[in-house]
Amino acid sequence: DDAEVSDEIWDEVIDAMKIRVQDKIPAIRVFSVRALSRFAIDEEDGGIIDIFLETLEKEQNAEVRKTIILSLPPSSATLESIIESTIDTSESVRRAAYSVLSTKFPLQSLSIKQRTTLLHRGLSDRSTSVKNECLRMLKEEWLVKHCGGDVITLLRFLDVETYELVGESVMGVLLKDGSVRVQDGQTIRQYFTANTEDAEQVSSIKLMEAEVALYWKVMCMHLQAEAQVKGSEAATTTGTEAAVYASEASDKNDLLDGVLPSTVAEFVDLVKAHLSAGPNYHFASRQLLLLGGMLDFSDSMNRKVASSFLYELLNRPLEHEVDEDGNQIAIGDGVSLGGDLQWAKAVSELAKKVHASIGEFEMVIATVVEELARPCRERTADFMQWMHCLAVTGLLLENTSTLRSLEGTAIRPSEVLQSLLLPAAKQKHVDVQRAALRCLCLFGLLENKPSTELVKQLRLSFINGPDLVSAMASKALIDLVSWHGPQELDQAIGTEPSDANYEKTQFAPVDISDLNDDDLNVGVLSILFSGFHKDDWEFSPEGDNHDNVPTILGEGFAKILLLSENYPSISADLHPVILAQLVRLYFLEESKELGRLKQCLSVFFLHYPSLSEKHKAS
Repeated sequence: DDAEVSDEIWDEVIDAMKIRVQDKIPAIRVFSVRALSRFAIDEEDGGIIDIFLETLEKEQNAEVRKTIILSLPPSSATLESIIESTIDTSESVRRAAYSVLSTKFPLQSLSIKQRTTLLHRGLSDRSTSVKNECLRMLKEEWLVKHCGGDVITLLRFLDVETYELVGESVMGVLLKDGSVRVQDGQTIRQYFTANTEDAEQVSSIKLMEAEVALYWKVMCMHLQAEAQVKGSEAATTTGTEAAVYASEASDKNDLLDGVLPSTVAEFVDLVKAHLSAGPNYHFASRQLLLLGGMLDFSDSMNRKVASSFLYELLNRPLEHEVDEDGNQIAIGDGVSLGGDLQWAKAVSELAKKVHASIGEFEMVIATVVEELARPCRERTADFMQWMHCLAVTGLLLENTSTLRSLEGTAIRPSEVLQSLLLPAAKQKHVDVQRAALRCLCLFGLLENKPSTELVKQLRLSFINGPDLVSAMASKALIDLVSWHGPQELDQAIGTEPSDANYEKTQFAPVDISDLNDDDLNVGVLSILFSGFHKDDWEFSPEGDNHDNVPTILGEGFAKILLLSENYPSISADLHPVILAQLVRLYFLEESKELGRLKQCLSVFFLHYPSLSEKHKAS
């Protein structure tokens, strides 16, 4: 350590090691990186970090990549490369990346996107050792060191409103590991405070932050699952072992009962308070609504209170904004109840819990649909009334097993189709059309055979509609083709003969821009395939790009090829034609912006040849 070495010798050593980083022998490259790492922390590192990053990008040997990762100093210049290494093909490199991130980069130095990306990758990694390294980072560094053991503080660093699944995953692994548990005195009931005013006791509710609401939802679901597991183990064993399991199940149930609202009325008041607090508490409202699935509705009074609350939720107007021209714009996804698919699922789960039989559930939702549909049938409904009615109708169709079960309800299937969905699909507003087409798809999936009017409307919307409408129509047609088969759809409009042995051997050459309402001689599959050749589809490069026609068609035809044995009416001669089109689509310049499409087709091209010798030959 105290040896005197001249600067000239150091420079010669460093220059020599820089050369050896490119040596043909991996072991020499490893030792060269280790030698240079001692100088990489200097402010004037002579370009060592740049050499490391360039080498890392093209290095083929996993041990060398691992050594480079371990040698990189913490900085904004190295962070992105280390994060990218968490998806390296080598398990040891991925584990090293998490180790470096854990020890060299404090939680606060990472952006929310980086934190959630790291957790999503690490906690779902196929390697146990990588998962354990990620869990160690999460527990020992992030939770204990940077958050003082407070899981709520940790969740605040993850923006659970945007990255809900990551928040749930974090809570799940920490609960399973035993790092998080219900503390003495912790309960949802602590958010009910009693104030005495004028000798009367008035109960007020303290609003929960998004992180707290997620915490309680996952915690309660965890306790319920543990109680069910212990109960099942008690039922399948005997003697002392069964008694132990039964006691543990009872303890978990008691703990769950102690943290949940004491009554159904309190639960309803809690959710209502958050709903009334405005859009900033919508996320918390949804988390709390899911707690209803753990409450007891066997008592008639509890059911009555919950049923009344459900009626309010279903009739709750959709939130909207007004633009500069005075036009109403729905907030959210524009097709689901509350403008949020997850909210719609939460409402339906509560409804199924309160109305235990599916028939009773359908009766209740159908009654609301009938009430909302009246102004639509009378053509007096405004934009938001149409949207609200279609959102509840979608909820009904999503949770119905057959159309026959709707026959005895307040609104018959034929009325839903003829008086509501088909007229809605012809409305001028794009959002109303999209919501109607989604419902038409759900309706068609429930039919034994697709109806003529339904298929005609979907074809028409795909051909003539604006791009967003065409995208929804193409998604509906692909789903119906996958479910019923292309021949059934063509028969519905009289395009193909009803011959069980009929095979479609070619796509009709068609330009969808030239089609009109009366061109029913062109099959559905040919029309969809012609969508590949239209060059002016519009899409936004932002977001996940799910709702654009090229992505929907690419995914749809890829599924048709993968499941080609289910569609005997599609000749094997068409398979190479479809495959060639998918290859062309993948390499189109415009497809570079469509991340979901690129990912889907990459997986498809990997798996398709392995399914059969015929696929490999094509």
